[in-house]
Amino acid sequence: MVNGMPIEKYFPGLAAKTIWSRPFKLTETEKKYFITAKVKGGGKNGQLEALVHAIARAFSKANPDKFKTPLKKAGLLTRDPRVRERRKVGMGGKARRKRQSPKR
Repeated sequence: MVNGMPIEKYFPGLAAKTIWSRPFKLTETEKKYFITAKVKGGGKNGQLEALVHAIARAFSKANPDKFKTPLKKAGLLTRDPRVRERRKVGMGGKARRKRQSPKR
């Protein structure tokens, strides 16, 4: 359950299903756990990646001897550090946009 909805309904499509089911397949725990999560902020893809990261961390804390190694090898325990770059003053409304300078 994600935000009170079934995960298949909140993240529809086959591509999303392969992403959120990955931690379960790596740890061979399909249909053994019932997970309830609340996600907010960002877009749907960012929420999906955050959910997968949270599930992987929960599995690694529940049974570190068995689950931590396969999840670490798959890169599911590594947080994505990228954040939106802040808007700078005098840049025309965007973070990296420069105003056009006169040539002559």
